[in-house]
Amino acid sequence: MLDLSQAFHAALRQIATLDPQLLEIIGLSLKVTLTAVTLATLIGFAIGGILAVYRFPGRGAIAAILNALMGLPPVVAGLIVYLLLSNSGPLGVLQLLYTPEAMIIAQVILVTPIVAALTRQTCEDLLEEYRDQLRSLGASSAEIVTTLLWDGRYRLITAVLAGFGRAIAEVGAVMIVGGNIDHVTRTMTTTIALETSKGNIALALALGMILLAIALAVNVALMAVRRFASRFAYA
Repeated sequence: MLDLSQAFHAALRQIATLDPQLLEIIGLSLKVTLTAVTLATLIGFAIGGILAVYRFPGRGAIAAILNALMGLPPVVAGLIVYLLLSNSGPLGVLQLLYTPEAMIIAQVILVTPIVAALTRQTCEDLLEEYRDQLRSLGASSAEIVTTLLWDGRYRLITAVLAGFGRAIAEVGAVMIVGGNIDHVTRTMTTTIALETSKGNIALALALGMILLAIALAVNVALMAVRRFASRFAYA
C-alpha cells in the first residue's frame, strides 16, 4: 500500500496522462448520472407543477409522500429496483439487472422526489404572485403549469442541482442493481469504495479528486447562470 504522498502523486499522474481506465469509469458515471437527472427532471417538473396548480383528492397525501421520499435511503431504492428487475420479479423478462439501465432507474427513483418537491414549492410561490393575473387572462390549468415552470426556470436550477448532487454521489443503490462489474457497471463512487478496500489508494484518490472537481464545476456554473438570470431579470 502506497503512503499518502506517493498515492497522491500517482493519482495526479493518472489524471494528467488521461489513464484509459480512469476515463472509462468517469464516462460511464456521467452517462448514467446525466441520463437519470434528465429523466428525473422531466418527470419531477411535471409532477411538481401539477401538484402546485391542480386540486384533486389525495393531493396533500402525494405531496407528503414526495417530501418523505426526498430522504429515501439509497439502499432501499436499490433493493426495490433489484426486486423488480430480478429474474423472479415482475420486470425480470427485460433482463436489465446488472446493467447501466438498472442504475439509471435506481437514480431516477432517488432524484425524482427531490426535483418534484422543490418544483412544487417554487410553482406554489409563483402561483401566489400571479394567480389573479393568470386567471384574468383565462389561462387553463395546463397553461398555468407551463407558465409557472417557464417563469421559475432559473429558480428550478436549484432543484436540478440538488438532484445531480444526489445522483453523482450515489453508491448503495447503484452497487446493488449494477453489481460493480468491471467495464460494464463500475462508476466513480463504486470504484472508490472497491479500490479503497483493496488498498489501491491511488486510483481511489484520482477518482475522488475528479468527483469533487465535477461537483464544484457544476455548482459554479449553475450559480453563474442564476446570477446572470437575476441581473437580466432586473436589467
